[in-house]
Amino acid sequence: MAYLIRDDAEAVEVARRLATRLAVGAARRDAERTPPVTEVAELSESGLLGITVPREHGGAEVSAVTLGEVFRLLAAADPSVGQIPQNHFFFVRVLAENGTEEQRGFFYAELLKGRLFGNALAEAGARDAFEFRTRLTPLPDGGYTVSGTKSYATGSPFADWIPVYATDERNRVHAVFVPAGAPGLEVVDDWSGFGQRGTGSGTVHLRDVRVPAERVVPHYRTFERPEVFGAYGQYMHAAIDVGIAGGALAEGAAFVRESARPWPEAKVDRLAEEPLVIQKFGELALLVRAAEALLVRAGQALDAALAGAPVLDTGSLTDADAGAEASLAVAAARAQADLAALTVAAEVLGVVGARASLERYNLDRHWRNARTHTLHDPRRWKLQHLGDHALNGVAPPANGIV
Repeated sequence: MAYLIRDDAEAVEVARRLATRLAVGAARRDAERTPPVTEVAELSESGLLGITVPREHGGAEVSAVTLGEVFRLLAAADPSVGQIPQNHFFFVRVLAENGTEEQRGFFYAELLKGRLFGNALAEAGARDAFEFRTRLTPLPDGGYTVSGTKSYATGSPFADWIPVYATDERNRVHAVFVPAGAPGLEVVDDWSGFGQRGTGSGTVHLRDVRVPAERVVPHYRTFERPEVFGAYGQYMHAAIDVGIAGGALAEGAAFVRESARPWPEAKVDRLAEEPLVIQKFGELALLVRAAEALLVRAGQALDAALAGAPVLDTGSLTDADAGAEASLAVAAARAQADLAALTVAAEVLGVVGARASLERYNLDRHWRNARTHTLHDPRRWKLQHLGDHALNGVAPPANGIV
């Protein structure tokens, strides 16, 4: 049974303690491609998987700001473990958006027990991110079968439930919640990316998997009204990248203080005393601090939009305006997090010098993780939406990926 977290402050404290444990062995797990089975079990037992469950169902119902901080802390310690619950909370939001009272009640209870949602969203070879060829077929008894193949199924090897995007006969997208081990379901941990090695982002095969009607949620309805669903998912991705940036900065600084030799021309005893190194770390710290600040701002905008409240100093907003502002704030956070993670993870290697290339230190994992995770969505389109709004007043599209 999972620990029951009561409020935002406790959620952050639990995440901080778990992150301390995750950091031990993170480099080794990455180097050896060791699946983080024990670490995911700790995540489950910690109670963090249920922190967005509404209070009326016994959960902490933490704010988006708190959720972002939880992701940042975990990703700074071990980005693979930090990424695994991203899709988990993504599908908790799917339930909040369009699940029935019965569906929410059932799954909220599962979450408070520490159950983990994996995912079966993306499809290799699809025309674009909006095409889902996995089919949901009705049965005479009122149930369904679901068939298809999914890629990049992060977290699914460790999951208790695997939510699947599938389309019905009218090409409408539904979220289908399939229990792990269901007949016809096969999860293959064949992820071979050079970064985020422990995420279990492999393949899911579904061959006429039978599901009852009460496990199917009409996700398409989300986009028939003003929404922040896309921003919510993107926000967690941003928090992961901010965490990677902070983790790279912290480990790089520790290495410079403890292990690295100064450049002879600097005429100092320690590399950490070299003025040019101090200047470089100031530049990198500025990138990280900016990313952290924009992450908090994005969380505040999401919280305001979800609550229907004004967003900071922008005045009273309609639902559509609040959703647009949240999407823009998240796009800014995501773009800055991308820049911070990639820059910091690469530049600390240059400061440390040749020894940073040695396998036994595995310092390159920060860049590999940053580069792999930031490939989820192109930064150029975050900037496109920010620029079109600033220049032309055009709100970002409600397409689920902004």
